[in-house]
Amino acid sequence: MPLSEHEQRLLDQIEQALYAEDPKWANTVRISDPRSHYKRRLVRASVCFALGVVLLMVGAIVPQILLGAAGFVVMLLSCLWGLSSWKRMNGFGGDSSSPARGRGRRPQRQTFMERMEERWRRRHDER
Repeated sequence: MPLSEHEQRLLDQIEQALYAEDPKWANTVRISDPRSHYKRRLVRASVCFALGVVLLMVGAIVPQILLGAAGFVVMLLSCLWGLSSWKRMNGFGGDSSSPARGRGRRPQRQTFMERMEERWRRRHDER
């Protein structure tokens, strides 16, 4: 259901105020594809994994057991972080209490604007 003219004007005013107040945050929220966030997390996890490998190797060359163990822990945590990001990026992660889980395709995720419209409708209906 499309917004009425009044609701659309209100939404435009809210967006303009948001952009004027904090343009960096507004542009971050404006990104409609959450996969870009998870891609950045995956790249960071890869860099952390490489750092863990370096720590592990330095700990093995210089006989420092704690340094090698720290490298292993960094590698392990970065693998877990990267795996969770990869799963969410590809649609395998998420809420385990979802009724659609395990029964075919997941329902399409609503866009930011659709969620805002739904909240507006609920708030308007409660009055």
